[in-house]
Amino acid sequence: MTLTADAPTSSAADSLRCRNCGARYPLGPQHACLDCFGPLEIGYDHDALAVLTRSDIEAGPHSIWRYAGLLPVGQDPAGRVTLNPGMTPLVRADRLAEELGMRELWVKDDSANPTHSFKDRVVSVALTAARQLGFTRVACASTGNLANSVAAHAARAGLESVVLIPADLEEAKVVQTAVYGGTLVAVDGSYDDVNRLCSELAETDAFEKTAFVNVNVRPYYAEGSKTLGFEVAEQLGWRLPRQVLVPMASGSMLTKIDKAFGELASLGLVEPAEWRVFGAQSTGCSPISTAFALGRDVVEPVRPTGIAKSLAIGNPADGPYALDAVRRTGGAIADVDDDEVRDGIELLARTTGIFAETAGGVVVATLRKLIAAGALDPAEQTVIYNTGDGLKTLDAVAGRQVPTVRVKPSLRAAREAGLLD
Repeated sequence: MTLTADAPTSSAADSLRCRNCGARYPLGPQHACLDCFGPLEIGYDHDALAVLTRSDIEAGPHSIWRYAGLLPVGQDPAGRVTLNPGMTPLVRADRLAEELGMRELWVKDDSANPTHSFKDRVVSVALTAARQLGFTRVACASTGNLANSVAAHAARAGLESVVLIPADLEEAKVVQTAVYGGTLVAVDGSYDDVNRLCSELAETDAFEKTAFVNVNVRPYYAEGSKTLGFEVAEQLGWRLPRQVLVPMASGSMLTKIDKAFGELASLGLVEPAEWRVFGAQSTGCSPISTAFALGRDVVEPVRPTGIAKSLAIGNPADGPYALDAVRRTGGAIADVDDDEVRDGIELLARTTGIFAETAGGVVVATLRKLIAAGALDPAEQTVIYNTGDGLKTLDAVAGRQVPTVRVKPSLRAAREAGLLD
């Protein structure tokens, strides 16, 4: 890949590092190790990070960019490609906790982001890196939420975008992507088919100047998920939660939340504490959960089914690393079927007023299952992540949600219906 600008160097980020063999490379648009083909992630100069204080962060903007000092790009506000996501509500869920028999439960509600999912975090970081690296077009493979965010960010910045999605994606997510005016490509196949096509396109001359956010700039993209960990710690008074439950598609978000907690502790921004990381999957696409249950380190690909399409990645790139994080912290992984997902959506809505997409239903239903199995301690402080808005996946519960009663517009009809009792 030919660059037209210098790689990002203004932050404490100092390299790309292989997660398998530890090989280091200069910062740039590279996502795989040339020695072992392992995935690359951003490496940092710890001494440069160590000068950051809580006061520095608290003085920053009310968005992910308050953590710019802990990210690989974005230190210069003028260079950001962003909708300024982040600092979403951390909701104390007392009624849900009571129903589940828990002592203290919080919901990190990332449906409050500009395009109503956590993907605005990763896209802001990825597209800022893409601009700094000299790319003139942006693209992605997506199960929906990423498509929405890439198209919206590109529209704000005046960048050309090419978004590829499975052809059977939920209509609401298709509309929310197409409305921003970029190129939207429906592919006859699963997300894994779409992702493979994107990887192939990225190697062609026609896409040489294109940043594929989850391919050639993936190391930058993935770092955006760390802000989900940073924010929760700050919102809890600069304390790490004892337990977190995270939905898993590729597994990347879970690994980056875990990484965020470790960075905060190593930099002295929070008091050292132990935390446990738990993962949630849909039974229709549960390769990481299956590997965990069988005690395996290898995640075998599956063909996704079920209603939780935002989690439908059958060959999860970060699956082995998610397993490592869960096992290292003493957590667990479980999966739930479609009916349980619907029940989870409804339970969260009626106890917290938060209407989650199917991934949120997966999390709530998995929380209940982990408690029942004795894997998650209901007496410990717990944070669960809702990553998207229920308006994106209305079809999942539409048939179950109907008017309680129908009446004619008169007091007599209201009385006969029992509304005056």
